[in-house]
Amino acid sequence: MIKRTPHRLLHDPSRVIAKPYLPGEEIAPGVGARAGLLMARILAIPEAEVATMLARTLDGFRTRHKGFEALLERHFALVAHHAGDAPLSRERRLLIGAYFTNEYSVEGAALFNPSIVPAPNQTGLLPGQRRFVMSLRAVGEGHISSIEFRTGVVDAASTVVFDGLGKQLVTGQRSSPAHYDKTKFREKLGELGAGNELAWGVLDGLPDRFTIEELDPALIRLAQEGPPQAISYETAKIMHVLASSSYVTTFPEDSALSERVIFPAGPHETHGMEDARFVRFVDDDGSVTYYATYTAFDGYEIMPQLIQTDDFRSFCISTLSGGAAQNKGMALFPRRIRGKYVMLSRRDRENLHLATSSEVGHWDDLSELREPGPPWELLQIGNCGSPIETPAGWLVITHGVGPMRRYALGALLLDLDDPRKVIGDLPRPLLEPDESEREGYVPNVVYSCGAMANGDDLILPYGMSDAAVGVAIISIPELLAKLQRPD
Repeated sequence: MIKRTPHRLLHDPSRVIAKPYLPGEEIAPGVGARAGLLMARILAIPEAEVATMLARTLDGFRTRHKGFEALLERHFALVAHHAGDAPLSRERRLLIGAYFTNEYSVEGAALFNPSIVPAPNQTGLLPGQRRFVMSLRAVGEGHISSIEFRTGVVDAASTVVFDGLGKQLVTGQRSSPAHYDKTKFREKLGELGAGNELAWGVLDGLPDRFTIEELDPALIRLAQEGPPQAISYETAKIMHVLASSSYVTTFPEDSALSERVIFPAGPHETHGMEDARFVRFVDDDGSVTYYATYTAFDGYEIMPQLIQTDDFRSFCISTLSGGAAQNKGMALFPRRIRGKYVMLSRRDRENLHLATSSEVGHWDDLSELREPGPPWELLQIGNCGSPIETPAGWLVITHGVGPMRRYALGALLLDLDDPRKVIGDLPRPLLEPDESEREGYVPNVVYSCGAMANGDDLILPYGMSDAAVGVAIISIPELLAKLQRPD
């Protein structure tokens, strides 16, 4: 019923991005902030030495990053206010940009927890072939998680072939969304504990669909004309953080998908973007959108987030709201059911739940779907990605946690018309970590964030102990036969 393939995707420390490096703004006694001190030292370098140091830097790093000189110019612009008004040569600007840049190995620690979907572009293939996109959770220095991608082709026999990897990773250009919905913004503020008269006063002065350019002046007026800062500061901060948690990130058109890294950009993501569950969603009118749910983590609290894309080049990121969107492990069904969006979730971190909504970004209606049952999942149960539609029902790959915090995968079958009904389950694990899979960053774990049907087979990529990614092929008819309960 299940066959492991030889594939092993391992973390590669050589896959690096160049990101802004801004020294801490701590004040040195009697002299000022570190960034200002560093800028003063750079400005004091003789011009001839600037040229020599820049040439050495370009020689050492140009081939590691796309558009390296333009990148240094952008990073210079971030700190240009420390340089004063004196004109600077292009060489000095680039060198300043280099001092305020550092390489970051996005996979330096681990690579795991994949999800897989059919790619948007299926042209140029042989009969029986399908192109796929796989997302992965990459972890680097400081345990910061980002989202990476792999691409490849699977044929009619479910032979999986991965494309080669581009070596020059790129991060997206961030921009603010076109607008914010005032009603949803108000609801989320309430969930964050910032629902008060000050916040409502700011929102009352904004249109129903407002922009960041309209919000920021309103927050400045609150600081200048409102109550003392000791009272207004926290409200203004939370409102700005909430707005900054929704953004658009767009990648260069000439970059390969495997070179694109969605690196944390929102204030709730300072410690990472965890476990993206991608799904190809087909709406009632036949339109296709790719969604992914993930968990933003700032080191203290989590925030459920939603990614939306049509082409895997431009990604719209927003915050999920509502009482049913308050924890980890949400996975969207691939279509509406009875006119509503449906989502698997785990609100209490132990049981599997099901939520429905008329809006993809707001979730309130919630019902419990399943409690932990067999001993191998007694600690907690959750989903391993979006359900797969079959004639027999919705196939859900699950994960369960048992003794020694050992993770194993299982499966459920839900009713097609009413997925609140569990119509089949497995009494024993579908996939457990074998001896070659149990050692890693987090031992004794197999875990997935999403599978893809390919004819009668299920292509299931899975993380093994947070150290690598493997691929298993599962016979859907054989699995359904084990899941279907006798009448």
